[in-house]
Amino acid sequence: MPDTEDLLQQLGANPWFARLAPAVRRTLASEGRRQQLRAGEFVFRQGDRGEHFLTLLQGKLKASTLREDGKEAILAVLEPGHWFGEASMLDGLPRTHDVIASRDSEVLGVDQATFDRLMLDNGFARAVCVLQAQHTRLVYRLLEDAMLRSTRARIASRLEQLARGDGSIDGEQRQVVRISQDELAMMLGISRQTLSLELRELVAGGALELGYRQLRILSLEKLREMAAQT
Repeated sequence: MPDTEDLLQQLGANPWFARLAPAVRRTLASEGRRQQLRAGEFVFRQGDRGEHFLTLLQGKLKASTLREDGKEAILAVLEPGHWFGEASMLDGLPRTHDVIASRDSEVLGVDQATFDRLMLDNGFARAVCVLQAQHTRLVYRLLEDAMLRSTRARIASRLEQLARGDGSIDGEQRQVVRISQDELAMMLGISRQTLSLELRELVAGGALELGYRQLRILSLEKLREMAAQT
């Protein structure tokens, strides 16, 4: 079972997966179905029936929806190691948003029957609750930012999240956030021009350095100070 062993090692880099019981980890790795995606392909669409609990093995995904004006709003950027899709597996309701490959990617999907069987294991059931709680906390933080914070504070807050791995629970801090300004603007629901003006202020304040399709965090402390402003 060399493929399963290699996959277990790869998945084990994520603390959420690593804390699962060995038998549960092996079931997810051995019974999951791998799927290759080209850039622009959908993992699933809003309104689809939930059929798989998934993780991203390689590449980059975006969770998004369409605004009333027809423009795309990016809800989250999903990176390798991120598990997602548990909500529809739990409540049986349709997917609430699209998940699309931003570049060529590969996902691993566990079907409903396997997921339901694993949910009989108390340890796995609790782990899924923790995962859902992480995702719920992220949603509430985004709502709080949108309702209570200035545009600059929202940008700083989102960049802080991205530096930790947006939507992920790995907690890894990185200095370079690999995202284009167009993508960041769509995540925040603001114009590209507004974002550009605010980023200049963050650069002038010594928090950031701009690069091609990436932002370098120079001072996380300054970024947090700006994120705390209302």
